[in-house]
Amino acid sequence: MSSKTERNDRRSGKKPVFGNRPEGPRDKGQKPAPQGFGGRDDAPRPPRAPDRSKSDADNFLWGRHPVLAALANPARRGTGRLLATAERAAEIEEGKLAHGHKIEVVEVQALTRMLPAGAVHQGLAFKVQPLEGVSLEELADPAQGIIVMLDQLTDPQNVGAIFRSALAFGARGIIVQDRHAPALAGALAKAAVGATERLPHARVTNLSRALERLADLGWRAVGLDGTGEQTLEEALDRQPTVLVMGSEGDGIRRLVAEHCDVLAKIPMPGGFESLNVSNAAAVALYEASRAQRG
Repeated sequence: MSSKTERNDRRSGKKPVFGNRPEGPRDKGQKPAPQGFGGRDDAPRPPRAPDRSKSDADNFLWGRHPVLAALANPARRGTGRLLATAERAAEIEEGKLAHGHKIEVVEVQALTRMLPAGAVHQGLAFKVQPLEGVSLEELADPAQGIIVMLDQLTDPQNVGAIFRSALAFGARGIIVQDRHAPALAGALAKAAVGATERLPHARVTNLSRALERLADLGWRAVGLDGTGEQTLEEALDRQPTVLVMGSEGDGIRRLVAEHCDVLAKIPMPGGFESLNVSNAAAVALYEASRAQRG
């Protein structure tokens, strides 16, 4: 993840200054030039075309919903490089959706080459720096509503889907561990359908200490665990709630689980072993929002 970041605190008006991106190392795996009639192999060799599949996805948003959400985010104002096909550029100009960003019109093939292989860009891409987020205190104070904490979830599709569900069910924001969380761009932002631009997130060094701080601020932590003695319905109430989600396979780590007030499970009368973590998060968010309403 790039060290240059932006805040997704929509109240912030700060604009980071971007420098030129350093070039990567020269490719040393070029094939020898064909030998001529005289057997010479020291003729100049043309440089190999760059491998577009290795594009830095952390610096790109692509797809209509993620890009339009980023353009509307005040923290993005005046930053980034907006790339669009002629058709999308006309749509943005007609709808006044650029929010002060200059549109760079490109051919669809050129746009495809700029992005990772398989990126469904829909004629739009926005080259930006990843969002930094807000502090834990900004996210959690005053204690009210629901916060989602992700314990070492690294799959961009799952994390993006959880952002989308969290925004849909009115969560305050999402907490991730700084060293074990993907950047909020690329495939993650595509899966989130713009939610990463609208829902605040906080990156913390230690989740256990973060839960201790949240307890001091008046939050109650409910960890999702298939072995929990209580069901979610039994564990949830109207108190400010942190829903703690663990990674698929490993679940919530022991020290993090020990800092939860209760471990709860999603009852599955159908007998299937488990849900995908993003689906489990959607179920938990629905139950938690229902409990908040009493």
